[in-house]
Amino acid sequence: MKVAHPAKLAVAWLTMFLVGTELFVISPLLPVFAAAFDIPLSLAGLSVTVFSVIYMISAPILGRFADQIGRRRILTCSLLVFAVANLLTACATDLASLLLGRALAGAAAAGVSPSIYAIVSGAAPPERRAMWLATTASGLLISLALGASVGGFVGALFGWAPVFVTLSGLSLVLAWLNRRTWPIERDGGNVAGSDRLARTVLASRLMPMIIWSTGLYIVYTYLGAALSAAGFSAQRAAEAILFYGSGSFAGVLIGGRAADRFGVRLTIGASFAGFCACLLLLRLASRYGQADRTRNRHKFRRRATVFPSSAGKSRQRFSSST
Repeated sequence: MKVAHPAKLAVAWLTMFLVGTELFVISPLLPVFAAAFDIPLSLAGLSVTVFSVIYMISAPILGRFADQIGRRRILTCSLLVFAVANLLTACATDLASLLLGRALAGAAAAGVSPSIYAIVSGAAPPERRAMWLATTASGLLISLALGASVGGFVGALFGWAPVFVTLSGLSLVLAWLNRRTWPIERDGGNVAGSDRLARTVLASRLMPMIIWSTGLYIVYTYLGAALSAAGFSAQRAAEAILFYGSGSFAGVLIGGRAADRFGVRLTIGASFAGFCACLLLLRLASRYGQADRTRNRHKFRRRATVFPSSAGKSRQRFSSST
C-alpha cells in the first residue's frame, strides 16, 4: 500500500514520541518506585542503568540483523517486544521484576530507534532527507516536554501501572501502523550512507555524543528525585520537566539554524560550553537553595522559642511556597 509522505512522517514521529515518553517518564517515577518497593532511590535508579546497558549491547546486534532481514521487520518485532516490556513494567511487584521489564524495554528500544531513523533516511527524498530526520527526532524531544511530564503527573496520582499499560497498548498500535506504512526492503534494507568509516574515525565521532549523553542523562535521571527532595510537589515537578523538555526542543531548532549558518564545529563547541555552564549554574542554584532553606529553618526555630503561634503560621507559608 502506497502511503503519502506526511503520513509516513507522522508515523515516524509518533514512534519516536512513544519511545521517548517511555524512556523519560522513568525519572519522575523513581520516587514512586522507591516508595512502593521500600528501596533507596539509588537502587530504583538501577532501572535506568539496566535499560541503558542493554540498549548499548543490543543496538549493534539488532542493527546487523536489520541489514540482513530488513529494517521494517526488526522495527515491527521490536515494537511488539516493547509492548510486552511495558506490560511487565506495569505488573512489577519488586525491584527484580522492574529490572526485568526495563532490560527487555532497553533491548526493544535498541531495535526501534535505529531502524526508524534508517527507514526514514532511505524513504526521504534526497534533497529533504535532513528535514525528515529532524522531524522524526523532534518526536523524541517533544516527548521529554509533554509525554514525560504528563506521564509523571499521572503516575504520581494513580501509580505507574496505568502509564505503562497505556504505553504497551500504543506500542501495539504503532507496530501495526509501521508495518502498513513502510515498504518491504528488497535488498536487505540497504539505504544511503553505506560507506563504512574506519573504527578510529567512528570512535572519535561518537565520543562527543557519549560525553553529552552521559552528562544529560545523569542529570535527568535523578531530576524527579531531586525536585521531590527539594520539596516540590508532583505537579510542580511535572511542570519543571515540561520546561526542561521545552528547552531541549528549542535547542535543537536553534542548533540546526546555527549549524547551517556558522558551521557544525563551531555550533558543537558552543553547545558543549553552554551545557557545561548550565550544569555549573544548576549546582550553584542547588547549593543556594539548600543554604536558604537551612537559614529559614533556623529562623523558624528561633521564633518558636518566643512566638510559637507566629512560627507555626510562618512554617505553613514556607511549606506552601516550596
